[in-house]
Amino acid sequence: MIHRKTAVFSALCLILSSLLPLHAEDAQDSYGNTADYLNSIYGADANAGLTAFPVLNIPMGGRSEGMAGAFSAICNDVSFIEFNPAGSSMLEKSEFAFFHNNWVADTKIEGLAYANRFGDLGIAAGVKWLYTPFTEYDHLGVRVSNGYYSEGVAILNASYNFFSGYYFSGLSLGVSLKGAFRVVPDYADNDGSLIGDSGLSQSAVTAMADIGLLTRFNLLKTYSARERNASAALVIKNLGPPSLDEPLPTTISAAISYKPIRPLTLAFDFSVPVNLADTSLSESPFFAFGASVNITNFLSMRAGVLYKAGSSRVTVGSAVDLDKISVDVNYTLDLLTQLQPLNRISLAVRLDLGDGGRMQTAEKVNELYLLGYEAYSVGNFADARVCWEEALRLDPKYEPARESLNMLNSREDLNERIQDLNRLDF
Repeated sequence: MIHRKTAVFSALCLILSSLLPLHAEDAQDSYGNTADYLNSIYGADANAGLTAFPVLNIPMGGRSEGMAGAFSAICNDVSFIEFNPAGSSMLEKSEFAFFHNNWVADTKIEGLAYANRFGDLGIAAGVKWLYTPFTEYDHLGVRVSNGYYSEGVAILNASYNFFSGYYFSGLSLGVSLKGAFRVVPDYADNDGSLIGDSGLSQSAVTAMADIGLLTRFNLLKTYSARERNASAALVIKNLGPPSLDEPLPTTISAAISYKPIRPLTLAFDFSVPVNLADTSLSESPFFAFGASVNITNFLSMRAGVLYKAGSSRVTVGSAVDLDKISVDVNYTLDLLTQLQPLNRISLAVRLDLGDGGRMQTAEKVNELYLLGYEAYSVGNFADARVCWEEALRLDPKYEPARESLNMLNSREDLNERIQDLNRLDF
């Protein structure tokens, strides 16, 4: 099976190689040609840069960034918190993660996120902080102001998975409440004199919400597994009032993901920005495509492309999954910035906090179900009933056990009718 995985990843690398420069001496020319080509397709977006809080558009990192943001329908780790609030109620395991993103120039992003699931209820919380040095000099070269320009976001999330069962994974509805702040250092006037509280006048605090839907299902499945191989999502992000007369970067996204074979996951997100202050000033729609390949049971590789007017980027990444810890490293070629050896590196460390015993319970339920059928096959109907009833006690949504009990009840009802007929006195 390894040769198939290697071939799939080689194909992904071949696709990316058509976008990335192959020779160092031609790197800048190839890079410029790639950026010019993408911009020639979409052109410059005249409405770009009209929204506040750019930190909301910059991912913390992790698996989601490795797929260039095509993650709204995948949501299989804690980085869902930035892409679809419905993801918490469908996580397999609880996670705690640290993020560091070396963005553009001296700009850095730090983040923390935690997610837990209790049956059909999921909860999560996260924080993200963007900071960049702010230094101002007067006409004589004397420093008159310094500090950091900062933006931060705090996120509280909850979601619930409705209608979940053995045959249908359910429909998850999630909401994230977010608070954001911006801190601007004081700056000088035209004469080089520091203006008291000038930064405070540009600083801001605001609130917003994300709303998301997520469902999983089977579609043209080529392998045997309990997991669903496809998913779909619909998300509204950054829904809130303007801040200092500047609208938030509100977007509406539709997304799908698909696993045609077990090691390969493909994902596509299509997003429509909406300027809530004036819809005629909304940015152009954009989309992201990502792919992930499991090379071994502990190593995976990812790649993705974000196509956005004037702001496209290509990302490649890798993850190593150990017993209770996973490390994600991503490299992003941002076509707005200069090509450098370490342009846009992000690192994420995820801690596996367990699944609350869900896997152990599922294995026990499967064992009881099979034991019930063994008893039924030899005519031991009483033991079969005990096994299936115990399986349903552990997991009331395990519908095959319920169907088997209904079959057993129908058989017993039929036997009683036959006995009643035999007892009739003619």
